[in-house]
Amino acid sequence: MVVVMLKRMVWSLVLLGIITRWGALLAHEPKSDGPSNEGIDQPLHFHLMHPGEESMPGDPNAAFYLDGTYHLHYILRHPWQGRQSFSFVHVTSPDLLHWTWQKTKLQPSLTGHGMFSGTGFLTKDNRPAVIYHGESSGRNQIAIAENRQLSAWQKPFPVDVRDKDGVPANINHWDPDCFRIGDTYYAISGGPNPPLFKSDDLQTWTLVGDFMAHELPNVTIGEDVSCPNFFPIGDKWMLLCISHPLGCRYYLGDWDAERQQFVPEVHQRMNWKRDEQVVWGLFQRTDFFAPESVLTPDGRRVMWAWLTTAGPKGELLNKTVQSLPRELSLRDDGTLRIAPVRELESLRGESIVMENIVLAQPLTGHGGHAPPNQRPLLQAIGTLPSEACELRVTVNRREANRKLFGLVLFADEHGNGLPILFRPETGTIRVGSTEAPFAVSDLPEGEDIELRIFVDRYLVEVFVNDRQTLVAAFPSYGNRREVNAFTVGAPTTIQRLEAWPLQPTNAGYLHAKENRVWEPQAE
Repeated sequence: MVVVMLKRMVWSLVLLGIITRWGALLAHEPKSDGPSNEGIDQPLHFHLMHPGEESMPGDPNAAFYLDGTYHLHYILRHPWQGRQSFSFVHVTSPDLLHWTWQKTKLQPSLTGHGMFSGTGFLTKDNRPAVIYHGESSGRNQIAIAENRQLSAWQKPFPVDVRDKDGVPANINHWDPDCFRIGDTYYAISGGPNPPLFKSDDLQTWTLVGDFMAHELPNVTIGEDVSCPNFFPIGDKWMLLCISHPLGCRYYLGDWDAERQQFVPEVHQRMNWKRDEQVVWGLFQRTDFFAPESVLTPDGRRVMWAWLTTAGPKGELLNKTVQSLPRELSLRDDGTLRIAPVRELESLRGESIVMENIVLAQPLTGHGGHAPPNQRPLLQAIGTLPSEACELRVTVNRREANRKLFGLVLFADEHGNGLPILFRPETGTIRVGSTEAPFAVSDLPEGEDIELRIFVDRYLVEVFVNDRQTLVAAFPSYGNRREVNAFTVGAPTTIQRLEAWPLQPTNAGYLHAKENRVWEPQAE
């Protein structure tokens, strides 16, 4: 009992530290001490972003597909009765790309408290509901919608968890998630070892025990499970979540129905450190953060994440930009496939295709710089068709084997730009100064390299073979559109380069910037 109490005291201090850290960041937001980057103040073309002023935190929350419409919420900080509070801004879309802002209903004027992260779910009688942490309430809360347009909500009620003797359970009250298995509601509450509890009616909750049967060896002691989202995927279960100091991550495993427990088998990261970032710390190395997902009507699992500090000096932190929607699925070998949502292809204009591009001037010797900063080692191979575009680059597996090679976007006359390169000596792919695991040698025999690169003004998202993803911001892009390439040690042939301009999807953003329909009440 003493050990349990000590553990709970430690987590209470951790929670206090997180909340205090949030408060400090909200009060002392990062400011750029260098020249302004005009490009970063322009609206993005096809990323979902908040249409107002400084807006952190921007966690996506409570996603639904209801009667032909996608619904997504995200957290907005705003004044409320003389202090700062938090609401769930509501956006809708027919296609996961074109978003319309609705009136904000989930806000302190209804709830009586601020709203921190949680998830959306459907009740047994098919009513949309949200579970979330009631900021300043000391409890997790549930609110049930009065209609399927989510234009009105019942007043929320606290999640009252009891032990088997009916005594209030001594648990962490933090970022919750609710999911159904059969006719039973299960919920977890965030922390380093989330508790699991269950209910038949959402009103009476009984503590089951630890949600996870064990922790995995590549999880650092001190990481928490926050912003959790638990769902079946293929023949497994997936826990999509963050730890506050290390960002977005996921577990894959099985649900043990007899023990009522998640048995994790795999743990992988979705956020990767940049060179200039520290190795541990909220908003210090968390470019990809706070995920949320939804199930499409055709059975695809689609996720977003809040892009917090992807830009240098934290320029994105107050903009509330969400990642491109990503499709998650399992391959036959059980590994996770991460692909850009297929609806993005509907935005493509006329394609530009080049084939068999030979990089014939390799960097040789031991004193060169990679990427090179001079011609002909840095070779111009094309031009971005627009500041909103998609590139697809294919390189034959044999050409790529043991090669250090790549692209440079937005390069100036000195070769400075955003590099995207493969490093065989580390088994990584590098975008900007961010590196993530990806080794050509690990690919199945016969699978060529395929890069899909999405450029939205200064924001770049890279998908490689639907196996790895990275995000980078390059605010000083300066409208430069040249695409360069290089190779080290030996010539390399790019089998195919295809580029498409992408139509903008931001009409709803521009409209909401003017009408401010989303603005919560301040009093």
